Amino acid sequence: MTNSSAPDPTQALLEMLDLADVGGARTLEDIFVGRSLSPARNRVYGGQVLAQSATAAMRTVDPERIIHSLHGYFLRPGDVSEPITFGVERVRDGRSFSARRVHAYQGGKAILSCIASFQIPAQGLEHQDEAPRGLPEPESLPSAVELLGHVDLPEAQAVAFERPFDIRYVTEPIYFRPDTRGEPYNAVWIKTLKPLPDDPAIHRAALAYASDYTLLEPILRMHGKTWMEPGMNLASLDHAMWWHREARADEWLLYVQSSPNASSARGLGVGRMFTRDGRLVATTAQEGMMRFPEFA
Repeated sequence: MTNSSAPDPTQALLEMLDLADVGGARTLEDIFVGRSLSPARNRVYGGQVLAQSATAAMRTVDPERIIHSLHGYFLRPGDVSEPITFGVERVRDGRSFSARRVHAYQGGKAILSCIASFQIPAQGLEHQDEAPRGLPEPESLPSAVELLGHVDLPEAQAVAFERPFDIRYVTEPIYFRPDTRGEPYNAVWIKTLKPLPDDPAIHRAALAYASDYTLLEPILRMHGKTWMEPGMNLASLDHAMWWHREARADEWLLYVQSSPNASSARGLGVGRMFTRDGRLVATTAQEGMMRFPEFA
């Protein structure tokens, strides 16, 4: 089943990441402007602002210096009907490392503030967590279109047809039914719907975009909640990402997430991205505000 009237989500992703460079010679910052991926919603998806912030920062650094971490705080919800301005401060350029501070603005107010760090790749000690074994291959799992394409709800149609990533659940999806196991664990295979250009910066930014999709889901699973929970108010507070090794966002990656804690109407999610051959390519962490009617 396809939605022929929907724009190409992969092309929309690339256009969203193609920030306009409006200079910065008369300011203390390099200034870029971006647009939202889907104007059909009121609030900007957090992963979009992260990906655009990473892109803006990468534009100000020598290509040999690779982004290896980003730490950001979501300060205000973004309006999809308005462009987003990104101001990049060149905090430091050392012999091997560079640092950039990025603020995303709408209406003269910051909606996200983050710092990104870059490094010239170097030789050193090597180890990594092992990837989970014995999980089903992504081709054997249903896509969002197969799961939700027939559901006549705007939210379901958006997930099925508007996302630029193909997300296939290893754990049972909790769109409408809770996970009865009560475990703070989630696993999905992810990749873009179509191939991306070979530019590694695009793949790094695309992974940042996808990293926000399901990172708080282990908390919902632990407590028997679904994405359609009546009265639920969920918002990302902060987000961190570490890129460990190069990977393509248009090839299958296993994204596993867990939650070590929930307290004071906040929940913490931690994620790891692995290639099909088991290389750990990224680690993520996010805390979110999670409010439910029974605690009001």
